[in-house]
Amino acid sequence: MKQLRSKKARHRTPTGQHPIAVVAKRTGLSQDVLRVWERRYDAVKPTRGSNGQRFYTDADVDRLRVLHAATSAGRSIGQVVKLSDKALNTMVEGDAAARATLVATAAESSDAATVIEAALVFTRSLEAARLNDHLSRAAAVLGVPDFFARVAVPLLHRVGDEWHAGRLATAQEHLASSVLHDIFVGSMRACSAQADAPGVLIATPAGERHVIGAALVGAAAAVDGWTVVYLGADLPAKEISAAAIASDVRAVALSIVYVDDRRRVVRELRTLRSLLPAGIALFVGGSGALSLSHELSGSGIRVTDDVAELYEELRRGK
Repeated sequence: MKQLRSKKARHRTPTGQHPIAVVAKRTGLSQDVLRVWERRYDAVKPTRGSNGQRFYTDADVDRLRVLHAATSAGRSIGQVVKLSDKALNTMVEGDAAARATLVATAAESSDAATVIEAALVFTRSLEAARLNDHLSRAAAVLGVPDFFARVAVPLLHRVGDEWHAGRLATAQEHLASSVLHDIFVGSMRACSAQADAPGVLIATPAGERHVIGAALVGAAAAVDGWTVVYLGADLPAKEISAAAIASDVRAVALSIVYVDDRRRVVRELRTLRSLLPAGIALFVGGSGALSLSHELSGSGIRVTDDVAELYEELRRGK
C-alpha cells in the first residue's frame, strides 16, 4: 500500500496548467528570462511536474505579462518584482498613459529631448515602423543637420548606455541602430552634390561590422555637399584603396567601434595608408579608433575619438 501511494504521489497533476514554452509565447519573455526571474527574483512560483517540468497558473501568466510591461517601460525587474498585483497594474497603467502623452507631444515637436525619449519608447516596444516614422518626421521638422546633431548622435549614445546598463536588450539596440542606419543611407541617396564637389569614401575596415557610425558620417558629409561613396562594413585595405583611387576621392573616413585584434587592425590601417596616394587623407574615428591612437601615431592617419569628431575633422579638410 505504501508503494502504491508513493507511485501516485510521483504522478500527481501539478496545480499549474501552462508549461514554460506556452508561458513564453503568452508573455513575450524568453524561457531563459522566465527561469532567471523565478530563481533570482522569486517573481512567480511555478509548480513542478513529475519530471521537474515547470507549470504556471493563469495568475502567474498575468503577473509575468505585467512585469514584462513594467520592465519594457525602462524599469528594472528588481525595482518592481516585490510590488503587489494592484500596485504593479497601477504603475503599468501610469506608464502607458505617460507613453501616450509623450508620443502625442513628440509627433510634431522640435524639442530634441522629447523626440529622443519617444524614440526610446518605440525602441523598447520594438515598434520598428513607428520608430522609423517618428525619426523621419523629426528629421523633416528639425532639418537634417539639426536632426543629426541634436537627435541622432545623442540617441545613439543613449541607446548604447541603456544597452550597457542592461536596460535595453540586444534586439532593441539593433532595432534602433538599423532604423537610424536606413535613415542615414536615405539621406545620402537624397543629396545631390555639385559636379566639382570633393569626394569622400566612407566604410569600416576588415573585421569591423558596426556600420552605424560610418553611415552617420556619410550622411552628414552628403548633406554638407560632399560626393559620398558609401561602401558599408568589413572591407579589406586593398578594396578600400582601389575604390578610393577609382572614385578620385579627396579623403577616406573609416569608423571603428570594436577592436578584437589590435595588431591586425593596426596592420590593416597602415597597409591602407601605404596603398592610398599621398593626396588622399585618411581619417579614422570611433571609440575603437581612439584606443589605437598610440600605435597609429606618426603614420599619417588622423585619429578622432568619436564619429562626431571624425566628421568635424573631415569638414576641416574639405
